[in-house]
This record gives sequence, C-alpha cells and structure tokens, in this order.
Amino acid sequence: MPLPRLVLLTLLTLMAFAANSVLCRLALFEERMDPALFTLLRLTSGALVLLLLCARRHAPRQGDWGGALALIVYAAAFSFAYLTLTAGTGALLLFAAVQLSMLAPPLLRGERLPPRQWAGLLLAMAGLVLLLLPGITAPDPMGAALMMTAGIGWACYTLRAPHFSDPLAANAGHFLRASLPAALIYLLLGQLQASPAAIGYALASGALASGLGYALWYKVLPQLGRTLAASVQLLVPLLAALAGLIWLDESWSLRLLLSSLGILGGIALVIWGRPPVRETP
Repeated sequence: MPLPRLVLLTLLTLMAFAANSVLCRLALFEERMDPALFTLLRLTSGALVLLLLCARRHAPRQGDWGGALALIVYAAAFSFAYLTLTAGTGALLLFAAVQLSMLAPPLLRGERLPPRQWAGLLLAMAGLVLLLLPGITAPDPMGAALMMTAGIGWACYTLRAPHFSDPLAANAGHFLRASLPAALIYLLLGQLQASPAAIGYALASGALASGLGYALWYKVLPQLGRTLAASVQLLVPLLAALAGLIWLDESWSLRLLLSSLGILGGIALVIWGRPPVRETP
C-alpha cells in the first residue's frame, strides 16, 4: 500500500475509534438517550454493515458465542459508563484497561517481562491510581468501574481473534450474535423514547465508527505490524479528549493531564519493551 494512503486510512481508523466515545457521549449526555437502546442500535447497525461487507467479498460469517459474550460486556458497560464519564476520561480508562489486561495471559503463563515493560506497567498503574484517587476532579467511581469492565471485555474479545481465519467475518458473526443479548438488556432496562439526533448518533457509532472502522483497521493492520499498530493507538484517547473539548465543552484538569502522561507513557514503554518478533512474510 502506498505510504500516503496508509497514513490516511490509519488516521481515519483512529478517528473512528475515538468517535465512538464522542458519539456515545453526545447521545447520552446531550440527547438523554437510554444507554441500553444505544448499545442495541450500535451492535445491530454494526452487524448489518459488517455482514454487507462480508457478502460483497463472498466471505462466510464466522465468530462464536464466546466472542459475542465478550463483545456485549464491552458494548453495554461502555454505554452505561458514559452516563457519568467525559469522553476523554472514558477513552483513557478504556484504553488503559484494554492494554493492561492484554498483559495478563503472558504473566499467567509464567512469562518474564523485560525490565522496560515492568517499568511501563508500574508507570501506567501509577497514572491509573492517580486518576482514580478520591477528589473533586476524580471520575465517578461507578462509571470508572464500568469503563474498566468494558476494557477487560474488549481485551478478551481481542485475544479471541487468532481463533478465526478472517477477522472481518468473525466480527460480523460476533456483532450479530451480540445483538441478541443487547435486545434482552434493552427489554429489561431500556426506554423507547429517543430523539432523532440520538438515534443518528447510535447508528453512526455502529455503522461508521464500529463497522467501517474495524474494516479499515483490518486493512491497515498487516501493513503497520504489531508494534507500530499498538503504538498509533496511543492517539485514540487523545483524539477523544480533543473532540470532547471541541464538541462537548469538556475540560481537562491537571490530574487528568498527569494521569494521561503516566498511563500513555507507561503503555508506550510496555509496547516498545516487547522483545522483537519475526514478522510473518
């Protein structure tokens, strides 16, 4: 892929990932949409787009219920967390929970981390503790717990990816299956009333930011390589925070700034401290 096109598609993908936080916050905070309905519309519209992309490629749907369970945990906890969190804080907590959870399997297998990764892990944890310490600028505890649960769910979802030969087809199957428990959550907890703008935000989050966003990501991922792909994702919380400043009139506190430096800097050390691996030709 030509470099200018790769850069453009990568930036579009990162903007799509960040847009999920902003669109959810717009729907829930500005339009007072029910989070259960947002989750349902996001997953069903995302499933539709992914299925259409698979049909265009004549690719059979993949996925399983294990991946669907991890996806619904992520999507539901993500939506309910944004009832109280700002876009920037939510994206930062989500990203930290995902990246730190991804370290759990190697540690449980008894693998030893290089010193740079240990330093990065401790720095990221310190930044997370600073963010969550009680105080006037601390995020809502329930919202923070829900967003970290969403991050763990997304990490579990990501770790299942190697089980499938076609990531796009696997996502299509997972989104379709996850729509069923999302409908059940909506029937139990949701409310029907929603403004046209809120419905539009939810559909954009599912069809564009999730469905097309993931399709673009799987297109650029082989070109970027593992380390660079993980590194560029450091921009997602920053893009979400910047969008929150512009469209949601959110503000940053000194605590959030310092914790962001600790979390993102620590995760960068974890990523760059990985031992080199031979790329598959």
